[in-house]
Formats: sequence, structure tokens, C-alpha cells
Amino acid sequence: MTDSTAPNLRTLRIFEVIADAGRPLTPTEINQQLDWPKQSLHRLCQTLIAEGYLVKQARRLHPTKRLLRLAAGLTQHAAGQTTRHQILQTIARETGETVNFVRPEIKGMIYADRVETNWPFRILLPVGTHVPFHCTASGKTYLANLSAAKRRILLASLDLHAYTDCTHTSIDTLEDELQRVRKNGYALDMEEFHEGMIAIAVPVLDSQRRYVAALAMHGPKQRFGLDDAMARRSLLVESAKVISQTFGY
Repeated sequence: MTDSTAPNLRTLRIFEVIADAGRPLTPTEINQQLDWPKQSLHRLCQTLIAEGYLVKQARRLHPTKRLLRLAAGLTQHAAGQTTRHQILQTIARETGETVNFVRPEIKGMIYADRVETNWPFRILLPVGTHVPFHCTASGKTYLANLSAAKRRILLASLDLHAYTDCTHTSIDTLEDELQRVRKNGYALDMEEFHEGMIAIAVPVLDSQRRYVAALAMHGPKQRFGLDDAMARRSLLVESAKVISQTFGY
């Protein structure tokens, strides 16, 4: 090998190359970065496939659920959880509404952290809850930050279930809104997931400006209408920048 990577760390280097690329790679493409003997690289890749960390589809290596779960768990430890939670507490105290840190997973967006409002009238979505991509403010920030090609593929696979009369059930209308989300830097949920609930979310990025999660706020429309959501936008944007620093950005 032309580099000095220790044998017990070589599989991590493969994961790093795939992560940095942000897309599935062929073994040849991986080796353009590593310049290892072909037999050694292919043997390591086959081991990772056999152990369930990678899967080969159309000659390209894709991360499996097992590897994504590992990455998500490490992110939780490395992302400055204490700093993030303190920021959520500050926002909740200042606004009086529920604040959420929401990450994308295979099943949808998952509530990874939250601080509840003290109001007795509130909408309960506890930590660990999965919510859809297409009808939540946080989900729309994720979709909007995908590349156009990846977004088209994912939208075509989604079940655009109508949770309320306001839910997008057409790819065309959803795509139109996602273009606005990408341009404006925030997303709204106008009673699209729950009747009577309004939400706003902004993206949290990492050091390479890749999407990591959403910082979101929601409340019942009797207390948290569109004007209230928009009035909190700047606070969420500035807070998301601080959280992004825990990811090196």
C-alpha cells in the first residue's frame, strides 16, 4: 500500500471515502482515493458486504441500515448534545413553544431531541417519534437539501398520504414548494400533518454544508399562527448556525 493506514483501520478509510463522496461508489472509484492493491481492497469490501455494512447494487457499494445506524449513533455522541439541548431550552424559554431537533432516517424524520412547552394545550411528539418527509416542516427541509436527482427518486418512492386536507398529495405541487424551501432557507407545515398544528423548520448543516438535521418549532394554530412562526424564523436560523458549529461548520 502507498499510504500508512494500519491494517485494523482500513475498513474505516473505506467508510470515510464513501461518506466524503456522498454517494455510492464502485470499488474502483474508492481505490482512486486510496491507491491500495486491488486484491486487498476487494477483499476488504467483500468482508464488509458479508458482515452487513455494505451492499452491492449495480456494481456500486451502498451503506446498509446497520452502517447508517452506526453513523447516526456516533453523530449523536459527537454533535455536542449538551450544547444543542441548551440551545433548545433557550429557544423554548424565549418563545414559549416546543422546539425540536429532527434527523432524517429511512423511516422518515426522527425526533432526536426536544424541549416541550409548558402550555397545557400542546401537541405531543416524543423523542423517538418518526414523522413523514412530505408533510412536515423538518421533512421538507431534508427533501429540499437533496440534489435534484436524489430528490426526484425519493419523491417517486414516497407514499404521499393525505394526513389532512392540506397535505401535498401531488409530486408536482410538493416539488414547487421544495424549490421555495431551498431558496428561502426554511420550511413551513401549515396543518399538513396535524389539523390545527403549525410548524417552521430550518436546516442544520455540517462542515461541508451537508444536511444533518432540522431545527423546528411547532404549536397549535390558536396560539402559534403563520405570523408567529415567521417571527421566530431568525431565531431558529441563528440557533441552527450555533448548532452547526458542533458539526464543525
